Amino acid sequence: MIEVIGLHKAYGPRLALRDVSFNVAKGEIAAFLGPNGAGKTTTMRILTGFLPADAGEVRVAGFDVFDDPHAVRQRVGYLPETPPLYPELSVGVYLDFCAELRGMARKDRSRRVGETMERVGLVGWERRLLGSLSKGYRQRVGLAQAILHDPPVLILDEPTSGLDPAQVAGIRDLVLSLAGDHTVILSTHILSEVEALCPRAVVIANGQIVADGAIEELRGRAAGGPWTYVEVQGIEGPQLGRLPGVKLVEPLGEVNGWAAWRVRAEGDPREGLAASAASGAFRVRALERRLPSLEEAFISIVGREGTAA
Repeated sequence: MIEVIGLHKAYGPRLALRDVSFNVAKGEIAAFLGPNGAGKTTTMRILTGFLPADAGEVRVAGFDVFDDPHAVRQRVGYLPETPPLYPELSVGVYLDFCAELRGMARKDRSRRVGETMERVGLVGWERRLLGSLSKGYRQRVGLAQAILHDPPVLILDEPTSGLDPAQVAGIRDLVLSLAGDHTVILSTHILSEVEALCPRAVVIANGQIVADGAIEELRGRAAGGPWTYVEVQGIEGPQLGRLPGVKLVEPLGEVNGWAAWRVRAEGDPREGLAASAASGAFRVRALERRLPSLEEAFISIVGREGTAA
């Protein structure tokens, strides 16, 4: 549904995108991640036809973005990081105006605007001026205009920016409800949202794709790899470190009187830890195999300052 091949874009002497290539399949929700200045917004603007590229190919919903941008815009809903709203218009008038721009017949506009406002939680806000809305509600209006024409492709740049936890949950449920019938690519710095919404992530740094895969795969590839969480009594870290296969033991603090540790080993050390505990050497309350967090994976991939690893 979205196909990007060898995309290049420069701003004067600065190369913003370098040979960017990725695909997003029909019905998929994919995250587009990267540090500030990595090229995320530039890529999204090119995908939506708002910005030209210097080289490369981009097809959205079967149409070439550069040869047929009008057809692409008809099939894409775009929520930029800062939605372009007219502060002097009311919510209802603005969305009706957006529906008219989309070519909807007058007889259909009122129904579609009402359905969309209900989906994004704006019922009862029709007469409120856009300039009087909080950032969270402006974001809802921006999302409403993006899905108003029921596009097959949605491109969302920071869709939950400025929302409170309850609003974030509502937008998350909405995005999940769109999967299958719609292809969604979203950019966000809230990695917990990525884990809740996206089975897959494409990671960009310094204008280049540096990782592309399932979230669990990216977490598994992070520095250090899988590790084992244990809560124990009657044994210290150095003693844990002497158990067969254990290479590194890191303290995680105390949990209700039990010492918590991160154990790294060759292979899975849980069987050996459980056997040692069963022999009476120490007591175990928790023993769990874990992957690095998505945050740890992200830092491992792009580096703390946004430099590709």
